[in-house]
Order: sequence, then structure tokens, then C-alpha cells
Amino acid sequence: MNTAGDLIGQLFILALVVVLVVFVVVVLIRAIRIIPQATAGVVERLGKYHKTLMPGLNLLVPFVDRVRPLIDMREQVVSFPPQPVITEDNLVVSIDTVVYFQVTDARAATYEIANYLGAVEQLTVTTLRNVVGGLNLEEALTSRDNINGQLRIVLDEATGKWGIRVGRVELKAIDPPVSIKDSMEKQMRAERDRRAVILTAEGTKQSAILTAEGARQAAILSAEGDARAAVLRAEGEAQAITTVFGAIHSGDPDGPLLAYQYLQTLPKLAEGQSNKLWIIPSELTEALKTVGRGFGGAGMDATAPAAPAGSAPPATPPTPPGLADAPPRPPVATA
Repeated sequence: MNTAGDLIGQLFILALVVVLVVFVVVVLIRAIRIIPQATAGVVERLGKYHKTLMPGLNLLVPFVDRVRPLIDMREQVVSFPPQPVITEDNLVVSIDTVVYFQVTDARAATYEIANYLGAVEQLTVTTLRNVVGGLNLEEALTSRDNINGQLRIVLDEATGKWGIRVGRVELKAIDPPVSIKDSMEKQMRAERDRRAVILTAEGTKQSAILTAEGARQAAILSAEGDARAAVLRAEGEAQAITTVFGAIHSGDPDGPLLAYQYLQTLPKLAEGQSNKLWIIPSELTEALKTVGRGFGGAGMDATAPAAPAGSAPPATPPTPPGLADAPPRPPVATA
């Protein structure tokens, strides 16, 4: 009996030791809590808020302190499903939104709101309808930055007491009805066609202006070239005449030579097929006399007797009155 009693006593002591060890391990486990980085834990002591656990090693009172689910303190991105919104011109559009928010106070996010994520979603939907409801479709499509700013301001003010900070609100898509899409596509196509026609007309106009400007510049340059050529031609002719005149005077030509050159230029007056009538200058007879004297003067001077000294030259018959100042009439010849 003593042996059996001793064995029972030893087993009891062993069981007690095991229970104590297990109790100590459990106490240690419940007393030590490690919080990961970027998270926070709310501690309730006897059902009442006690403190907020920060990242790292934290000590608790076993069986007295209770840690609520950890809260993520990082910035979170939540995409909400498309929401139907009625614009000012009574068109129903579907709008997708994305909200960027961050929990800044774990205690407020735990006790001030039951479900802060659902609250942010519902608040976003109601605020979006209020903002877009005051805009028409065109303004809603072109004023995304304005809508985003208004949503962020309203959400940040409303969620501040919940321990949440709304960083950004973005509209992913604004989908108008199918009929409105078709009308918008037709309008954009017509606008593009109009711009293409305008650009083509402007290009044609610019091309015509440049062509006319080039033609004008070419005409001006051609006229300036012709004027310059005429000036140079006149200067050349003037220099040629001056040179010829100087050569004639320096050579001191006699009358027969000049008369002969004069007779050589007369046939040029009759050149051309349209010349049926030409006028012989009155100086032709004088030129013929001069040429005659030039070719026959030498023989006549050799055979003619010399005039006696002191004798007067033969008298010239007087000119009838009224004919002294009249110009000589040139003879007319037909071709």
C-alpha cells in the first residue's frame, strides 16, 4: 500500500509540475506580444481601451489585457465598383472611383466607426453624386481634376474624426450611355473632318500666296534685270557713239568719204517685205554731187584752165522770193 501511495503521490506531483510549466508558458505567451512594422494593435483591459501597441516587443497582463485585430497603418488603395450618377442634363453615367487613404489613429478607427472601409465607400458614392449632379456631361468629362479635388476635400473632412486621412481620389472611367457615345463619336468625326477641310483650305491659300509672291518677285527681278540691261546697253551705245565720234574727228574725214558712207546706208531703208514706199532724203543729191566731185575732181582740176588772178567767181543765180526759207522737198520713189 505504501508503494502504491508513493507512486500516486509522485504522479500527482509530476502532473502538478507539468500544469505549472504549461501555465507559465501560456502566461509568457499571453504576456509577450510582438507587433509587426506598419501595424498597430488596440489593447483592452477588462473590456476598456487601455493603450495602442506600437511595432516591436510589448508586454501585457495575461488574462486581463486583450488585443483587438491589428490595423494596417499603411496607405491603402480601394477601387469601388461603377456607380450610376445623374448629371445636370439628366444623363445617367457610370463612374469608377479609386480612393487612396491611410489610417492615422488606430483607436479612432476602432471605436469611432464600425466599418471604416464601407463608410469610405458610401461617403465617396454620395459625394460623387453631389459633385457630378451639378455638372453637365461635357463638364464632367473635361473636369476630372476639379471633381477629384472636391471629392478629396469632402472625404478628408468627413473621415478625419475616424482617424483616417484621404490622400487622393481618382476617377478611373466615366462611361456615358451607348447612344450618347455614338453621338459623341459622330460629333468628333464631323469636327475632325471640318478641321481637315480648314487645314486643306489654309494650305491651298498659303500655297497660292507663296506662288503669287514668287511670281511677283520673279517679275520684279526680271524687270530690274531688263532695266539694268537697257541701262548697260544704252551706256554701251553711248560709249560706242562717243568712240566713233572721237575716231571720226581724230581722223578728220573729207566730204567725199562721208558722202560715200551716207550712200551705203540708204539701201537699208528699203529692207523688209512690208516696205512698199520709201522717201529719198533731200540730201541725196548733195551726196551724189560730193561723190562725183570726189571721184572726178582730180581729172577736172588737171584739165581745167586756171582762173586768171583777180577774176571773180561765177555769180549764183538769185533765189526767187518766198523760196529762200522753204525746206527742200524730197523726191519720192516707189519700190
